[in-house]
Amino acid sequence: MNASRPVDAGRAVAVRVPATSANLGPGFDTLGLALSVYDELTVTTLDGPGVEITVTGEGAEDVPTDASHLVVRSMAYAFAACGREMPGIHLSARNTIPHGRGMGSSGAAVVAGLLAAKGLLAGDVDLDDATLLRLATELEGHPDNVAPALFGGLTIAWLDADGPQHKKLLVHRGVSPVVFVPDFTMSTSVARGLAPLQVTREDAVFNVSRSALLIAALTQSPELLLAATEDKLHQSYRAQAMPPTDALVRTLRAEGFAAVVSGAGPSVLVLADGPGQRLAAAEIAASASDTPWEALMLAVDVKGGTVRDHTEGSTGHP
Repeated sequence: MNASRPVDAGRAVAVRVPATSANLGPGFDTLGLALSVYDELTVTTLDGPGVEITVTGEGAEDVPTDASHLVVRSMAYAFAACGREMPGIHLSARNTIPHGRGMGSSGAAVVAGLLAAKGLLAGDVDLDDATLLRLATELEGHPDNVAPALFGGLTIAWLDADGPQHKKLLVHRGVSPVVFVPDFTMSTSVARGLAPLQVTREDAVFNVSRSALLIAALTQSPELLLAATEDKLHQSYRAQAMPPTDALVRTLRAEGFAAVVSGAGPSVLVLADGPGQRLAAAEIAASASDTPWEALMLAVDVKGGTVRDHTEGSTGHP
């Protein structure tokens, strides 16, 4: 590889990445769903080295504005993996994915950085889908959030001898997601630490059956979603760390709604089988708890992350 070819100063790309909800109940570390909440950013190369960052929206007061920013670190990781030197950049980010709420904000940042690198390297290095998923998984640690953020829709992700793999599926048009977002956060690492390292054979078989059923429910038979979202591997163990989340999930499920913890929490995802059902779920969430929940009425994102050339005067797509 020729490592000396620079990216021209003034080159710009625009990136858009969806939120995700992982696990979906029984599909622990395997299933993920892309949702219609987006982080958007533009990256413009500078004449010299350095990083300039402006952030608006979610996390604007908390995220770093130097090279430790996760988008920048992910870009640098991609450039290094391609044997290229990363140029100085100006990053302008507009975030709408809630941080620390189980909606894949860190996975979205990783994917955004990789897609920005893909766009800037277009014409020199081709970062294909398999490479993007591999790099994203190396950065994030597991593929269940980054796969739907990259590819959209419902994704099944797994690891084999060749690295991370995925299969994208289209979700039945009758599935209507709603996410209830609280005003408190949950650390993903803490939540993951609460799940046991070993489970009983009965619980393992239970989750295998529900995961298989969930694929059928999401793609063909939404009326099966309540049974298909039952879980015995992780949600009950994490309940102690987020009692309001556990209480809302239990209340909604008792009323017949397919409610699960979104990712590591504390948000709650309801996979309703129509717009009317999710409005009813929102009424229950508003009245059944002292915790305020913001209801996000969402669609399933089918495109995943996108990148396009944003250089002044250009209409091309990397």
